[in-house]
Amino acid sequence: MTDDTTAGVLRGGIATGVGSWPGADPREAATTVVGELGELPHLVELPARGVGADMVGRVSELLVDMRFDSTTRGYRLAVRPGAVSRRAHDLLRSDLDALEEAWETGGFVGSGHPVKVQVAGPLTVAAEVELPGGHRVITDSGALRDLSESLAEGIANHVAEVGKRLGTEVVLQLDEPRLTAVLDGTLRAVSVMNTVRAMPEPEALHVLDLVIGRQSAPVLVHSCADRPALGFLRKTGAAGVGFDLATIGTGELDAIGELLDTGKRVVLGLVPTTAPAKPVTWQQIAEPGVRLIDRLGFPRRMLAEQVLVSPACGLAGASLSWARQALSLAAEVARVYADEPESLDFA
Repeated sequence: MTDDTTAGVLRGGIATGVGSWPGADPREAATTVVGELGELPHLVELPARGVGADMVGRVSELLVDMRFDSTTRGYRLAVRPGAVSRRAHDLLRSDLDALEEAWETGGFVGSGHPVKVQVAGPLTVAAEVELPGGHRVITDSGALRDLSESLAEGIANHVAEVGKRLGTEVVLQLDEPRLTAVLDGTLRAVSVMNTVRAMPEPEALHVLDLVIGRQSAPVLVHSCADRPALGFLRKTGAAGVGFDLATIGTGELDAIGELLDTGKRVVLGLVPTTAPAKPVTWQQIAEPGVRLIDRLGFPRRMLAEQVLVSPACGLAGASLSWARQALSLAAEVARVYADEPESLDFA
């Protein structure tokens, strides 16, 4: 996708959600998200519904010619479709129906507003899912290649379906919470008798870019890891990178500056996922993002051009009332970033 098209679909100065949402009612969730995040709402994940509804389990419905079974530890590649695949299929269908209904009811058909979908990225799926023999997929280069190819095709089909059903452009978010562990070699093996080697950056980059390169939609990669490997993500073909600002130390500031220098969008997780002990204002939420841009030496207009706002990871564990408020706060901060960032004074 060209830079001009990306700028129109994945632009700064707006708010979006990360993905997960509390509860088990897809219609209530879709109505809330579309109402609060009109400029870039997302297809929510409702992991409280159990097997097949979580980030990794949903992938079973998207893969082409590959499926999952459940195990006591999570998921395993299966020879043929089973209960997990059927459940993942039914849950995703109900989520899409709910989003389409909320989209139409909210008057978004033909509005030009894009929508975002989230899918677990290839490295995280390969790190979480086991081979039939019990080892992680990521330990077998051939299985990793097959999984990545299947996922790339399945995601492209999913994005096309969502775009057709809603009649709008789609932004794809690849979730890679396991990326740092994969690169550092800190991923635990299934058995204490085995180890999982650190994956060299060029190899990991090839896997991730294989999936990114097969998409017609702009792609952002999101990581909720404590150290989200921003230097690595800068090298990918992604149009944007998302992370929780609270996880960033002073050592990663240069990496954020380099991301912005390359023209990539940055999605800052600014709103906490649990309600603070004392009520917070949008000014308190906005301040860390403004100070970040100031510290990096960029003009504040970058907040409107390349920075998006979101809650931090983990809203699935929040109360419904706080989850709604978190989206509202994110939207309010984004509006200020877009309209009047120069006027903000936190002295």
